[in-house]
Amino acid sequence: MKLNSSFTSTLYRDISINSSQKSDKNAKLSAKDISDSYLAQYQIKISQDTQFEINKQIDVFTLKDTGYDGKSIGDLTQNEAKDLVSKDGFFGIKKTSDRLSSFVLNGAGDNIEMLKAGRDGMLKGFDEAKKLWEGELPDISQKTMKKALEMIDT
Repeated sequence: MKLNSSFTSTLYRDISINSSQKSDKNAKLSAKDISDSYLAQYQIKISQDTQFEINKQIDVFTLKDTGYDGKSIGDLTQNEAKDLVSKDGFFGIKKTSDRLSSFVLNGAGDNIEMLKAGRDGMLKGFDEAKKLWEGELPDISQKTMKKALEMIDT
């Protein structure tokens, strides 16, 4: 999921057109033209930095980071995949909610503000996943989040 660079390309084109229109020796740049140019350059830089950070995060995260050390997901049989998401499976509701809540609880320790921040981070991640999914997530995801929140809230 790499970011689309059409926004950056459009900004470069607009800056180039604006610059070529102002290249006449008698043309004067207004304060607005200069300000617009700086804003466009800033937007390009932010777009590039954001793309770099997202790509870096995508390239770094693996299933091993979750503690899973089984077969590659693409190599699983249908029954093996079902077992992984079953009640007692590695990606089942219980074990996944345990991992989520433990991460937040262990990270927060006795600090209530860190606990709130971790809980909020879980909810933000869930909302981001819904956006990527373009709607409600599957039932297993919703139940997992509900169980993880219950564990944190108690």
